[in-house]
Amino acid sequence: MTELPHPSGLAAPVSGAQLAVALATTTVPTFITGSWESGMPVIWVNAAFERLVGVGADDLRLLGPHPLLALVEDDPNRAAAQADLAAGRAMRRIVSARKRDGGVSWLQVDVTPMPHAEGEEMRWVGVTTDVSEYVDQQAAQLASLEVERRQRADLDLIAQTTELLGDLEYPFALRDIADLLRSLVPWSGFYLNDDGLQYAEGVDVASPPSGRGRRHARYVPETWHGDHLDGGADEAQGPVEAGSDGSARTASRVSPVDHVQELLDGVVDGPVRLDLGRRYEPHTASGWLRRDLVHRVVEESGVVPRSVVVHAVAGRRRVLGLLVTWHGDAARGPGASDAGGWAEPGPEHILTVVEVVARRAGTAIDNARLYAREHRLAEALQRAMLPEQADVTGLDVWTYYAPNAEHAQVGGDWYDVLQIAEGTVGLVIGDVVGHDVEAAAAMGQLRSVVRAYAYELTTPGTVLDRVDQLVTGMRVPRPASMVYATLHHVPDDDTWSVEYTRAGHLPPLLLRDGEVRQLSGAGGSLVGFGTAARTTGREVLHRGDVLLFYTDGLIERRDRSLKVGLDTLVEMSARITARDAAGVGEELLSRLADSPEDDVAIVVVRVPDPVQDAQVTALSPRSRRWLLPSEPASIGRARHAVLRTCQAWGLTDSAAAELVVSELVANGVLHGWGNIALRLFDTGDGLRIEVEDANPAPPVATDGHPNRVGGFGMQIVERLADWGWRPAGSGKLVWAKLRPQKVEPTEPAPLPN
Repeated sequence: MTELPHPSGLAAPVSGAQLAVALATTTVPTFITGSWESGMPVIWVNAAFERLVGVGADDLRLLGPHPLLALVEDDPNRAAAQADLAAGRAMRRIVSARKRDGGVSWLQVDVTPMPHAEGEEMRWVGVTTDVSEYVDQQAAQLASLEVERRQRADLDLIAQTTELLGDLEYPFALRDIADLLRSLVPWSGFYLNDDGLQYAEGVDVASPPSGRGRRHARYVPETWHGDHLDGGADEAQGPVEAGSDGSARTASRVSPVDHVQELLDGVVDGPVRLDLGRRYEPHTASGWLRRDLVHRVVEESGVVPRSVVVHAVAGRRRVLGLLVTWHGDAARGPGASDAGGWAEPGPEHILTVVEVVARRAGTAIDNARLYAREHRLAEALQRAMLPEQADVTGLDVWTYYAPNAEHAQVGGDWYDVLQIAEGTVGLVIGDVVGHDVEAAAAMGQLRSVVRAYAYELTTPGTVLDRVDQLVTGMRVPRPASMVYATLHHVPDDDTWSVEYTRAGHLPPLLLRDGEVRQLSGAGGSLVGFGTAARTTGREVLHRGDVLLFYTDGLIERRDRSLKVGLDTLVEMSARITARDAAGVGEELLSRLADSPEDDVAIVVVRVPDPVQDAQVTALSPRSRRWLLPSEPASIGRARHAVLRTCQAWGLTDSAAAELVVSELVANGVLHGWGNIALRLFDTGDGLRIEVEDANPAPPVATDGHPNRVGGFGMQIVERLADWGWRPAGSGKLVWAKLRPQKVEPTEPAPLPN
């Protein structure tokens, strides 16, 4: 007899009959079975079990061995549960059972072996609990978590796409985005509509979109892939084409409608489904895209696609390209037993993500091309307004210009060095107040006026008088200062003289034998504000003299007055040891222009001195720089610059340096655009030459030019120097380091007898 605790603490006996009644009347479904070896026949069930399952113990006995297994659906945990029962261990599992109304219930079944005497048959008592509500809640939570996880993954993919599209200079953005999309679909790719469809890996900002797509980059012939796709009984009535409104329509064997062209022309918004098993007219956008896709997908994935979904990559005003995704329907190749069927485009969330990516890609491509067009326009205008230096015979001239504006290559400062006539050189340096676009526009007006009068008149005071008159009538919105000077060659004694006039500008400096003098004469008011006639100052130049023209950006700082800055410039100029104009400029920049707060323009003019130039000083700075326009005349100017520099530094391999510089600058002029920056460095064990231009394409030798002539210049450079290149700004920098030239030892002369 089993005894249960009494509420008073005393044990009260409970009879077996009472226990049987309790089990029979409880609302918890309960059952008793025989041993596992005997097939676990159902010996007894209570009323709650009958209500839950719908059958009694007698009906269950008719089902044969293990009748309870027939009530539940098969599941992957059945083998483990049966192993526990066979070993006599208690078992708990959650199973699904089919209800009488056809629904499914989830039951938690606990089966425990009952105590038995030795020799008696083992029996099991089981308790069943309906946990359908709990399982449904858990399934709903898991589904919600899966939806949330998928949404996070989609948002993360879109965020990565946005980050890739944010870098306008990255050349493989579209390729990387297509790779990201392949986490959702087996294959994806971009086609840009640049004078016809072309498979794209990056944004080509140099090619504006055609917007039509009537012509295509190359012909893709039909192959067995297309023939294989066209066969099959399942295609007799033609596949289903999805319209822009989601409606379905049956296409004919040769589709009369070019849906891809409609997408490119903006007739439909898409996406559309392109049937790759259908033949299209060969010169249509759908026909070309079909052939290219079959080739491309087969080469990359090894399977034959059946259909693809095509999204429009739309810009602001036109469709810039297509984003094509393949969702995995395929045939395995020729002779495959399973030809495959027509697949739906895919889950809705995939179509949504691809559509968002396509729209963002279109906006980014449009922005990149708009930025590139504006940049090219600004570059062309700025290149026309940037300072120029003519080839000057008989003088060593070095110029420097650095605008302070962050987003422009030109500001309010300017200079010009003009070869007016043989033996006459005009030189102007000026500063328009401000360094924004308006200052640049005013500078361009003034520069044109000064250049026009400089070629017509020779006396600086007279030139500035005419400039005042015209500027007053033009009503230039910004005040400006300026120095205009003319240098005249005296052929009788091979000397030079200078005449100058100033309009509110800082005085030029004359450097002579370690002494510095300010050319402070011929001063006057700002340009356009002159009321009296302009005067002209004159100086006779000696061999070795240096004239320094500059704007206030070289010396002006917030923490000191302009007078203190001018005194500092005079002091620093007196310490210059360089023997060439470029060296003088480099010393000034290294000492004064470390952190300029305004536009800086410098012109250094030196009268050559053959005797003094032959003396090499070790204190001369070992770096030089020039900014050259992208024109053939810059090649000769670069050769003269490197010859003067080698002479100033006492380098003996000037011939090799001249040849290397000539080839590098010539490549920059021929293949680059914009201005060309030339830099020379004396490293101590060889001359290093750097040439920078705005073309990012790397230089190549003849081997890199298949079937065409070119690249021989770089072979010459390879013979004389070690060279390489690296990206720099929006272009590239090519460097070359000259190898030390071997000097053959000379045999000593024989001693006299």
